[in-house]
Amino acid sequence: MKENLHPQYYDVKIVCACGSILETASTQKSLTVDICSKCHPLFTGKQRLLDTEGRIDRFKKKYEKANAAKTKTKH
Repeated sequence: MKENLHPQYYDVKIVCACGSILETASTQKSLTVDICSKCHPLFTGKQRLLDTEGRIDRFKKKYEKANAAKTKTKH
C-alpha cells in the first residue's frame, strides 16, 4: 500500500452557535456550526423565528401592496 495516502484524523470539538459542544473525529482541526440537534426546531419542537435584515417585513409589505391592488381592481 502507498504511505501517507489517508488524511490525518484529529479529535475535535464542534461548537454550535447556541453554545453546545460535541466531540468527534474529523480531518479538520476545528469546526463551528450555526445550528445543531439541541437547538434545531425539528428536534426541540420549538420554532424560533429569525428575522435577518427585515426579510419577513419586506415579504409582508410586498404582499400587502399586491392585495391592495387586487381589491382596488375588483371594485
